[in-house]
Amino acid sequence: MASDGRNGENDFPWWLVTLGVIGVTLAVVIAANDLYTQVFVTVAKGVRITIFVTLVGFAFASAFGLLIALMGLSGSLVLRQISRFYVEVIRGVPILVLLFYIAFVGAPGLVWLINFVTQPLQAAGIMGEMLVRDLSLLWRAVLALTIGYSAFIAEVFRAGILAVDEGQIEAAEALGLNRWQRFRLIVFPQAVRTILPPLGNDFVAMVKDSSLVSVLGVADITQMGKVYAAGSFRFFETYSIVAYIYLILTIGLSIGLRRLEKRMRRAEERG
Repeated sequence: MASDGRNGENDFPWWLVTLGVIGVTLAVVIAANDLYTQVFVTVAKGVRITIFVTLVGFAFASAFGLLIALMGLSGSLVLRQISRFYVEVIRGVPILVLLFYIAFVGAPGLVWLINFVTQPLQAAGIMGEMLVRDLSLLWRAVLALTIGYSAFIAEVFRAGILAVDEGQIEAAEALGLNRWQRFRLIVFPQAVRTILPPLGNDFVAMVKDSSLVSVLGVADITQMGKVYAAGSFRFFETYSIVAYIYLILTIGLSIGLRRLEKRMRRAEERG
């Protein structure tokens, strides 16, 4: 009879060995074949942009998502309704549609608002008028991913905070801790254990969804692949390399996050 092993967590990772063998084999093929080497070098130029968009977008989305989650858990009916409205609307719009909307509707609107607010400074000659082209497509893409993912991350934070035992919060109140101290010292440290796995999944998902910024012409991995394939008609080789690079990024992140979860679990058991 097979052991439960916590749903297979203690199984030997044959899947990882298989992927490792495939990955090393492909790396040898890329290094030995001039065409694949050229494709890899060209596509890899977009890795920096992909990492930048993912890290910055996820950092902003996490901060904004936490704010939305706290609004949803506040004592104010107005804040709770604003939070729920935001989450439901943003989650109901596909990321690609949101990307186009932010890039070509939201960005001009933001520029108009900035110009409206800074009109006295412009009139005084302190600053010039901001143009839509001053807001690069890269930052429009980051803004779109931030807004899109913040709604999902807000629900992750909300669920993690609600998972904290109510008795501990009441005990903190009895000790005289104010609302901010209760959150910082009692609630959030415990909520992190619940939040981390789904938050890690969202991070990996954003690495993949960052490929959508290529529709705006942002020079990420996918865009570099599209440009090369369009010019060389080497679609099989190009998109095989694109998939290979994304797999390296996402599987590497997944393994790292899984190890972090195990380490936190062991620390919790020892504590």
